[in-house]
Amino acid sequence: MTGRLVSISPIDGAALGEVSVDGADAVAAKIAAAAEAFAIWRAVPAPRRGELVRLWGAALRARKDELALMVTRESGKILSEGAGEVQEMIDICDFAVGLSRQLHGLTIASERPEHHLIERWHPLGPVAVISAFNFPVAVFAWNAALALVCGDSVIWKPSEKTPLCAALALDVFRDAVSAFGDAPAGLMQVVQGGADAGAQLVDDPRIALVSATGSTRMGKAVAAAAAKSLKRTLLELGGNAAMIVAPSADLEMAVRAICFSAVGTAGQRCTTLRRLIVHDSIADALLPQLKRAYASLPVGDPRAETTLVGPLIDERAFAAMRAALAQAAADGGVVHGGERVGDGPGWYVRPALVEMPSQTDIVRTETFAPILYVLRYRDFLEAIALLRDVPQGLSSSIFTTDMREAETFLSATGSDCGIANVNTGPSGAEIGGAFGGEKETGGGRESGADTWKAYMRRQTQTVNYGRALPLAQGVRFDV
Repeated sequence: MTGRLVSISPIDGAALGEVSVDGADAVAAKIAAAAEAFAIWRAVPAPRRGELVRLWGAALRARKDELALMVTRESGKILSEGAGEVQEMIDICDFAVGLSRQLHGLTIASERPEHHLIERWHPLGPVAVISAFNFPVAVFAWNAALALVCGDSVIWKPSEKTPLCAALALDVFRDAVSAFGDAPAGLMQVVQGGADAGAQLVDDPRIALVSATGSTRMGKAVAAAAAKSLKRTLLELGGNAAMIVAPSADLEMAVRAICFSAVGTAGQRCTTLRRLIVHDSIADALLPQLKRAYASLPVGDPRAETTLVGPLIDERAFAAMRAALAQAAADGGVVHGGERVGDGPGWYVRPALVEMPSQTDIVRTETFAPILYVLRYRDFLEAIALLRDVPQGLSSSIFTTDMREAETFLSATGSDCGIANVNTGPSGAEIGGAFGGEKETGGGRESGADTWKAYMRRQTQTVNYGRALPLAQGVRFDV
């Protein structure tokens, strides 16, 4: 990709603006600048690094409305989701500031007298963040805030569908750098472009970690390329979230959770609810409620306060949705909804409910659109088997008031996903918990908990404070 990259709003097809595409030479120069910045930043005390992230959080608070509106205009999210995404950036900054004083290692008992062992964590190196259109700023911040306090420099390659969000987010970060005073040039950079720019970042040996969010196909390509130099990867890939609704479930609460989880962001989240596994005894009571709720969902311009379902990102997404629904019908599914809303610019759709006779290949496939496949079960272990019988393993949930069912769902024989929720939907996550999944979801973790260790290198140090030189395991080597 060369020249200029034009940003097209999914709301109405209007051109929002354009950015310059970084060619191979420009990308190489930014990698070199990131390496130079890392050499300086790694020596800055971690609490001082945390001060920059604190200032970044303050800058985000000051410009939250501006950035949130850009998220809505460029990705099509409704206003509250756009604001929520920027709030995630603020939250991870708060988390990272505290973390900057808690990069703890261990002291380890030694088998040798007058020795001790120390586990110490050091900055890793320049980090490349490759993000997707559906979370155009938050996923970047999950990575960047932690990487910065860990002593790393950051290069961000955003989706070519949301370049203006990245440009504005970088401008907000520059506000923090200005207030900070002495951050090295090249500490945070954006590379604008397509897959070729991302591939160049992955291939360059100076990049120590690649954190990539996107499709499983993309993640496999990143992993294969990174493996050539044994480079670290942190992969957040496809999802196919399921919810089990058990006989004891609170159906009113379940309907609310299903609606947000299945149609929020127009079904374009990796944690979107795509499979509803309902006990046969309550399916006939739940489905009419769900159909009524779906029929009442306001679909339209996401800038309107009353809208709950905005547009798909582009025509390609609409075509994929139509193809999936056609296949589901061919497999014996009964389709409710899924039609296009309006004939003007923008790809607006009515969310679809599809009653399926079984979990077919199309159900096992992630389609990035508001399609919810409904499956019935009779035995709880059958429901668990359905939940697990997909290639992806990101998020899952169960609605039940039966303690045995809930605990089985959370056990090693229950959900095989990285995220498992009880009596709440699978979509959405708090920054305090590590975010990520298993199987073809990639296995990486972003955001909270102990994820910071992915951005650092572990070193085991042995200190001998005595006058003898005993060897481990009782080895004798007298010279």
